[in-house]
Amino acid sequence: MNLALLFDGMLVVLILAVAVWTVTVRDSFAAGIGYAVYGLLLALAWVRLAAVDAALTEAAIGGGLTSVLMIRATVRLRAGEAAARAATPGPLPRLLAALLGGSVAAGLALVVLALPDPAPTLAPQVAEHIATTGLGNAVTAVLLSFRAIDTLLEAVVLIYALIAVWTLTPDRFWGGRPGPKYETDPNGMLAYLARLLPPIGIVVAVYVLWVGADLPGGKFQAGTLLAAMWLLAIMAGLTEAPPISRRWLRGVLVAGTVVFLAIGFAGVPLAGAFLAYPEGFAKPLIVAIEAASMLSIAFTLALLVLGPPERRDQA
Repeated sequence: MNLALLFDGMLVVLILAVAVWTVTVRDSFAAGIGYAVYGLLLALAWVRLAAVDAALTEAAIGGGLTSVLMIRATVRLRAGEAAARAATPGPLPRLLAALLGGSVAAGLALVVLALPDPAPTLAPQVAEHIATTGLGNAVTAVLLSFRAIDTLLEAVVLIYALIAVWTLTPDRFWGGRPGPKYETDPNGMLAYLARLLPPIGIVVAVYVLWVGADLPGGKFQAGTLLAAMWLLAIMAGLTEAPPISRRWLRGVLVAGTVVFLAIGFAGVPLAGAFLAYPEGFAKPLIVAIEAASMLSIAFTLALLVLGPPERRDQA
């Protein structure tokens, strides 16, 4: 048997096994860990499919940020987990849930299997016009040119997610600092890593952003790296998250969307359509959108992990 085929088969079985275990395990913390492992395995599957951009995003968002949010949520809800376990649903709700899940899976399978051969695609039209963007990375070109509105809405959704988290803030803490105040040994290993890794992480993030125009990478991957470096420094007690009432913070959070919209509306008089780029200026404008979005994504993701404000601003 071909070694690559054997590896892919084992990877598929492992992904399915972890998925089933994550859904069925009763302990919420174990389920959070299982979800993190599932995201990392999916990232490996994307690599095997030669979709490195998707693999980087899955590792950063699916295996990283989302898993951290889930694990933190399980820790906060740990006290009430015993009562939740005691309230076990009866056989009828379980059966209905299983039927609903099975119906959705079967419907998706039928849709995929019913596609004509060859399946409908816009790939020829994209390939014909992709050179006008000046980008070597087809994924970045498609996301920022041919389906730029979808990408814009993704950035808006992130902001709304953060607003939803901030709405959980008690009135007495509104405008304060999110997350607890971390105090650690200034000479400990965590503080050492928090001094060593962020400079390296920032350089790598800028590199991932820059090469995203021509190679796998981009704003989401770079922004996640920056968010991780900032969170590391916060958890080591080297810095604190700013109060959410600071205007500069709110400005950074919306900077990516504002730049995106400004360039999009400028395309109406200059290129004849919203989010159209003037001839010869597509690449620098796309890089400008990516750079502004990277900063907004980094701050948004980090603040999502920190959660709503938990203390007043003492500064």
